[in-house]
Amino acid sequence: MKLELSKQRYLWWTVSSGVIIAGIIAMIVSFVQFGAPLRPSLDFVGGTRLQFERDCQQTNACNKPIELSEVRSVLSEQGLGDSSVQILGTNQQAISISTKTLGFQERGKVESTLNQKLGPFDTQKSQIDTVGPTLGRQLLIGGLLALFVSFTGISLYLAFRFQPDYAFWGIVALFHDILITVGIFSILGLLFGIEVDSLFIVALLTITGFSINDTVVIYDRVRENLKSGGSIADIVDFAVNQTLGRSINTTLTVLLPLTAIFFFGGATLKYFALTLIIGFGAGAYSSIFIASTLLVWWRERMEREIKTATTPLTTALMDEVLGPEKSDSTSESSPG
Repeated sequence: MKLELSKQRYLWWTVSSGVIIAGIIAMIVSFVQFGAPLRPSLDFVGGTRLQFERDCQQTNACNKPIELSEVRSVLSEQGLGDSSVQILGTNQQAISISTKTLGFQERGKVESTLNQKLGPFDTQKSQIDTVGPTLGRQLLIGGLLALFVSFTGISLYLAFRFQPDYAFWGIVALFHDILITVGIFSILGLLFGIEVDSLFIVALLTITGFSINDTVVIYDRVRENLKSGGSIADIVDFAVNQTLGRSINTTLTVLLPLTAIFFFGGATLKYFALTLIIGFGAGAYSSIFIASTLLVWWRERMEREIKTATTPLTTALMDEVLGPEKSDSTSESSPG
């Protein structure tokens, strides 16, 4: 299979733009509803999380799944109608409630009322956590700072190893992956009430490392192929096809265990795995279809501008932007 990416680059850009725009719209709606582009969890806003699971060893305790409406009815009676509620487990016999900070007596009242309404809970599996708003803000600021440092370090590395335009389009591809991941989770938050926690920031950092690795492999092959001459479109297409098998195999071998974790890893790791699945998929797509085609578009544009100029500044500009090896090949033969 041989991909001709450059000829269909506007198709790849349209697909990405559609997903990103949908995500941005969802983030705007989320900001209006929750004051944040994503539905924040207890980790970021502070409050109390209550998690209960039915004791299925008792007779008739787990005959039917927990109804979300029943839980919300109980919470509304307690003045907690705006709480976030999730039904957990494959058999839907557990619940997770994120609400405002509750005192000891308030927590006990909620637990006893739910216990009477939904059936007996397994006390050994019950969890009650409280996070203060100050700690939540610290976690959010620390996570965003880690993302900023990561992007800065990657930018400097790419600029040092390749030409500046490689670095710029590599970072654009990274932003593409982050925007798609964040946008999809914003949509999931609106539709299914899925919240993001501190593990979401960890997943985003992991995605940036994985995505830039694939992009660097392709760019490195492009740089090597430039020495043989030819049009930049053909060179990049050839480089992508040379590394295509490696990119697909690497992505699949990572996605398979993540899929297993998503289905069988439990509630704690479920959405962490989902974040990585979305991000790694977007990263593989951007490395193959976005970063490479943007580089082709940019260099073709620069070559057209250079061809129309005849001043001594042209040669210096060509050396800086396209690299000396490409500049020499362009001056000796016309591009294909």
